[in-house]
Amino acid sequence: MSFIAGVAAANVDLLYEKMPKIPAPGEEVYTDSFSLQLGGGLAATLINIGRLGIPAKIATELGDDMFSSFARAEFEKNGVSPLNLYTGDKIPVNITSAIILPDDRSFVSYGKGDLAPDDNALEAFYKLATGAKICLMSPGGFTEVYKKLKSEGTIMVLDMGWDDDLSFETYADELSIADYYTPNRKEAEKLTGCSDPRDAALALKKHFKNVVVKADKDGCFGIDESGLFFCPSVDEFKHVDSTGAGDAFLAGFCYGLYYDYPLRDCIQFGNVTGGKAVTKVGALSAYVNESQLLEYKKNM
Repeated sequence: MSFIAGVAAANVDLLYEKMPKIPAPGEEVYTDSFSLQLGGGLAATLINIGRLGIPAKIATELGDDMFSSFARAEFEKNGVSPLNLYTGDKIPVNITSAIILPDDRSFVSYGKGDLAPDDNALEAFYKLATGAKICLMSPGGFTEVYKKLKSEGTIMVLDMGWDDDLSFETYADELSIADYYTPNRKEAEKLTGCSDPRDAALALKKHFKNVVVKADKDGCFGIDESGLFFCPSVDEFKHVDSTGAGDAFLAGFCYGLYYDYPLRDCIQFGNVTGGKAVTKVGALSAYVNESQLLEYKKNM
């Protein structure tokens, strides 16, 4: 059976919701609304993929601490098989405490962010991802593995987020390997030097056979063999929290790729999963299962 694979750090979010204010030094503020969740990023995309019934695998760092145990249990509960790359005795997952105010939010985070692989991690991830139909890419030290997987026929999908240094030169390797790149409006405009997502999509056509540019809450532009098109967002979904929207979009998009749908359908799947994700607080609180996804798609 084929599957979708990726490698990334695990993120754990402690969400303090409905906070009246940020406590000043020496103060303590209580809330009766709290949740513990896995955070956003590639790991969240793989969990959303698992929730859609597609086998998923992640290479990540997990320790013996309670946060790693929580992350491991969440992966397994949602159909994602984790491979541990960590051999130390510290807490290897990223942990964020989010104080969510009525109109804003503040964060305190522990961790190192992205993974820094050694030779053993590279080999372990390659073995894990061999045979995957799709591999989710992220910038970092796994470029040579991505190249090898692509040469073996794996579909490579890149979603790398914002970077002040985002350019074709800085990310030449990743962009050249990717079969699909899924930037949001801000990222696509930064990369291409354009001032709106439509023009950015047209500029990206010089580099990709199929183009995807998310236009935030409005929907998503795409370009395939028939030309430029636009898929609007789902009106039914009411925005509460944007955390994890891009990760969820990518899960729906990859659902379409996995089952060989045309690009327009893949984007519409992504609009459903991404739109649903913003209706609750947290990266993984709101989601659709496969039958719900197909029902929404049927009515689009």
